[in-house]
Parts: sequence; structure tokens; C-alpha cells
Amino acid sequence: MLINDDRDWLDLKRLKLYSRTAALVFLILAIGLLFHSNVVDPKGFSLGFDFSVFWSASQLALLGHPADAYQLPRLHSIIQTIHPEVNEGSYGWFYPPNYFLIIAPLAYFSYYTAYLLFISLTLAAYGFVVKRVYNNHETLWCLAGFSGLWDNLVTGQNGFLTAAIAGTALLILEKRPVLAGMLIGMLSIKPQLALLFPVALIAIQAWKTLLIAILTGIFSMAASTAVLGLPTFEAWLQSAGLAKALLETGGTHFWTRMPTIFSFLHLLGVPVQWAYLAHFSVAAGIAFLVWKIWKRCSEAELRNAALITGSLLISPYVLIYDLTWLALPIAWMARIGVERGWLRLEREILILAWLLPLCMLSLSHLIPIQMGPWVLLFMLALISRRVFLTPGRHAATGK
Repeated sequence: MLINDDRDWLDLKRLKLYSRTAALVFLILAIGLLFHSNVVDPKGFSLGFDFSVFWSASQLALLGHPADAYQLPRLHSIIQTIHPEVNEGSYGWFYPPNYFLIIAPLAYFSYYTAYLLFISLTLAAYGFVVKRVYNNHETLWCLAGFSGLWDNLVTGQNGFLTAAIAGTALLILEKRPVLAGMLIGMLSIKPQLALLFPVALIAIQAWKTLLIAILTGIFSMAASTAVLGLPTFEAWLQSAGLAKALLETGGTHFWTRMPTIFSFLHLLGVPVQWAYLAHFSVAAGIAFLVWKIWKRCSEAELRNAALITGSLLISPYVLIYDLTWLALPIAWMARIGVERGWLRLEREILILAWLLPLCMLSLSHLIPIQMGPWVLLFMLALISRRVFLTPGRHAATGK
């Protein structure tokens, strides 16, 4: 049922009010944390702490010891020069060697200068891409009121960067398949978020794009290994065990920041093996659904929204700052709703997704529960409803 009543609770006038109010509140909170909390959040973590891990790894690379970034004591010794209050064991360096090629220039700047450069450049790219998805005068205000943006900004994470890469790749996929493939290959810096892209490309027979993506990933890994040395590659492989241990034993604070089926079940006390089984069973179903959508649907907006949303549900190792990706399917679905009319509950689910990072953080202070995967599943359901309520059309095949 289509709903186009401008008197609804989320008309344009209210959208302006909500987005601007949220942006102002988050700005005030960020300023308050910056000037009145010794740059430490309510959980005791230093603001920009995640970026300090990036910067410390870049320092070790500059010193000629990039493999040491995978050794917690060595990494911790650098981080303590910035955040002396941080205890060892609440973090780790698990990125593949090709991520060093991106962060290496940070080592030539002081910590705070590097942070401002990294966040400013990646935020600009992120905002540009989201605006390209839905070129509406309210888009950037809604983005400014999106709590996922502020979490990534405060922690200094790379969510802006990966979302910009993924969004750009999908926006140019049909017209520039080679460049799109290169961008998808760049997502190998965070491979757990790229797992569904080959599924989508196979569904539309985008063989050239798929081949370029694979070659880009291989070349970037080979180039980084050649520059940094084989021990760095070996150290990365060995770090997988620590990452798995952190996923399984990280504790309530860690799991409440992970919007995954695995974390939801683990917080309920489900044994690790059963949580893994349930997670990957759901992930397999999601992979099939995304393949089906890309195979059946010719509308790029719906295909892209399904792929991005599904990508956040595939890996058990997804964290709250990765929810910057959610701005993309929200924008695509908002564009469809405005242009074609809204389906029942569509706006409500989009608002819930827009609020998800904030809700996750707020609930974690009250009860140890993980609502993230359910909101993502609701998002995927509303996208699927649009696809399967529309008469089937074959997707354009890749070149």
C-alpha cells in the first residue's frame, strides 16, 4: 500500500526539524566530551582511540618495523605516548598489510594533525558519495544528524573511508566497470565487509569488474608485502587467532558494539559454537537473497541498498563504526520512497536504521542486548519487499 500523505509524522517540515536537532545535539555532546571530560568517553575510552591505533601502526612502519604492529606490547608502547591511561588488551591491529599503504603518510604528521587530516578527508568523501546517492537539499542535514557519523568521527575509525569506497564503486558500476572493480578490490583492506560483492557481481555476470576486483586485491597485497616484507604478511595471518579470541571473549562492552547475529546470541548466553552456526546459517540465507535480488532486479538503487545492508550482516566481526555504511541504503530507499510513494512502515524502519548506532550505545548502558542485526534484517526485508512486489525484470549484465 502506497502512502503519500504529507500530513504524516515524517513530512518534510518535521524531517528538517529532526535532522537539524539531532545534528546540533551531537555537536554539543562532542564539544562537551572534548573540553569537559579529559577527552575520555563515559566508558573510559579515549576519544579518537581507534585512530591512535592507526597512527601508531604507521609510526612502526616508518621506523621500519611494520610487523611489530601485530605485536600488542610493541603497539601498546606507541599508543601510550598518546593515551597513557589505556590498558593493553582492549584493542589489536588486525588489518591486512595493504592498509599500511593508506595509513603510512599519517606517520609524517603529529597525532592530532594526522587525525584531523584523516577524518576531514574521509568525511568529505563520505558526504560527497551520500549526496550523490540522493541529491536532495536535506541529504547532508540528515547525514549530519546520523549517529553513525558521529561515532566514527569521535573514535577516528575508517568507516567514512570504506563507505565512500563501496558507495562510489556501486554508483559507477554500470558506466565504469573497470574503475568500480578497482574500488571493490580496495575493500580488501577490510575484507569482512567485501564478502558479498563477488556474489552480486556473479549474479549480473559482471565478469570484467569481478576480475579487476580480484586482481586489485591480489596486487595491493603483493605490493604491500614487497614494500613491508614477508614477515608483515605472516604476522597478519597469525593475528587472525587473536582477532577470533577477541570476538569470542571480548566481553559485554565489545559485543554490545557489534550489530551481528553472533553477538546477539552470545550476549544471551548461547555457546560460541552454536552462535557461530546460527550466524553463518543466516549469512548463507542473506547471501542467497542478495544474489536473487541482483539477478532479478534491474533497479540499481534496490540492488545497491540490498548489497550494502547485507554486507553488514555477513561477517560476525562487524562493529558499530561500520554502520556508517547504513547511510547509503537509507539514502537509496528514501529516494525511492519520495519519488514513488512510501510503503507501509517504510519510513519507520528507515528512521530506526538512522537511529541504530545511537540506540545501540544507549541500550548498552542499560541492558546487555544487541538489537543491531534485527534492524538490519528489517532493512533488508523492506528492500526485498520493494523488489519482489515489482514485476521482475532482468538485471543488466556486466561488461
